[in-house]
Amino acid sequence: MLTGRKLLFVGGDARMVEVIAQATELDASATLVGFDRLNRTFTDTATAPLSVTVFKDVDAVVLPIAGTDHSGRVDSQFCDAPLTLTEAHFAAMRAGSMVFSGIAGPWLRQVCETHHLRLVRLMELDEVAILNSIPTAEGAVALAMEHTSITLHGSKSVVLGFGRCGQTLARTLLALGAHVRVVARDSAHRARVREMAAVAYTLTDLRTAVADADVVFNTIPHPILTAEVLSGMNRGVVIIDIASKPGGTDFRYTERHGMTALLAPSLPGLVAPRTAGRIIADSLCRILAQGFTDGEE
Repeated sequence: MLTGRKLLFVGGDARMVEVIAQATELDASATLVGFDRLNRTFTDTATAPLSVTVFKDVDAVVLPIAGTDHSGRVDSQFCDAPLTLTEAHFAAMRAGSMVFSGIAGPWLRQVCETHHLRLVRLMELDEVAILNSIPTAEGAVALAMEHTSITLHGSKSVVLGFGRCGQTLARTLLALGAHVRVVARDSAHRARVREMAAVAYTLTDLRTAVADADVVFNTIPHPILTAEVLSGMNRGVVIIDIASKPGGTDFRYTERHGMTALLAPSLPGLVAPRTAGRIIADSLCRILAQGFTDGEE
């Protein structure tokens, strides 16, 4: 239970609504900033405008999955006015209080360190990221189905990267009957790829791996599908780039050459917000229920 915990939610999308619901069901109280157009009510909650005052005496601040940009701006699906956090907001919090965010850029990391706040990057927790890879993979496959004129069964599908999303995506494609190739840097990952009955490639073999691909799924958040690589690919390929913005694809090249390439970060919030929200809520509420213990960052 979260009895007595005071939470402040600042911005977010439909996933955050599920987090609010679960936290309040566990007896936490919540103040909601940036939820003016939310047509749903919760026990022991109040809406408020963004101010320094609402940050005082809270046990935790919950930010959107994308966190803030370099200037402190946060997005909210349920608010028309922009929300921009300043250092003064965080300075009003008690030292040792928690700040939850899916990811955290340099600005947010610095301000939390300066004011001795415990920053929890939820998407870096295995328990969140592994489960979150399920709606990510489903969403990526759905996009591929929508934008191809062939079945994924029997297709030449390539997964770039074999992290948590890459592993789930490769397994899903294999289950659909695709001929799966995986480009992975780590030798242990390539061994796992072979164990799964997919074909493993190193990064140096990237051009060979993607040359005749029907569908390429990129999970690597660095420039990997460069103009040089793209120039050697099948023009009819469909590229689904699920890496965080700006992705790993040269989208200028694909647009100029008539190639289909889609940047699709944050798929869980689009295709399965309730499931994705519950995944986040489970971990966030667990951490709060355990108290401010070490080792949760």
